[in-house]
Amino acid sequence: MRIILIGGTGTIGREVAKALRVNHEVVIAGRSSGELLVDIAIPESIETMYKEAGSFDAVVSAAGSARFGPLDDLEYDDFLFSFRNKLMGQVNLVKIGRTFINDNGSFTLTSGVLAREPMPGSSAVSMVNAGLEGFVRAAQLEMDRGVRVNAVSPVWVQETLLAMGRKTSEGMPAALVARAYLASVTGTMKGTVLDVNDYV
Repeated sequence: MRIILIGGTGTIGREVAKALRVNHEVVIAGRSSGELLVDIAIPESIETMYKEAGSFDAVVSAAGSARFGPLDDLEYDDFLFSFRNKLMGQVNLVKIGRTFINDNGSFTLTSGVLAREPMPGSSAVSMVNAGLEGFVRAAQLEMDRGVRVNAVSPVWVQETLLAMGRKTSEGMPAALVARAYLASVTGTMKGTVLDVNDYV
């Protein structure tokens, strides 16, 4: 398969790229680096990326920013930023990409554990993660040509916890998280939110 991987230089994205490249061609796309350039917060940028990509069989998104902070400190623009980036950015990867992707192709998006296990400061992140999971379940009902759409819900990854100065025992290595992305791309599930714990 020929797979477009958005966010392939990030902590999770690098491991997803390694896992996919064992048997597939991976084209890295990113905001400032990669074989393709894209800002997923801008629909026109997404459309340009797809036009430049050529034929492809799958899209994997390990990208999408959202603001974290106490509810009292989060402004309207923080929620709007999160909505435009992590939520609508990935929604538009599907909405725009479904006219470009090959028959029987797949989209794999990224939500996150904070959708079901919120914590203080996660109101914006939890909102967009949960919204994305609802989108995946509903959008699958309207996919045609055998196209599938799923989301992977990562837990905290050890590499990120280490960078934050937190205990790595609370997380999972990014290489193990990547297994869920591989399962979404190569499997047959549709409209599913994949829990990374099921693929360890």
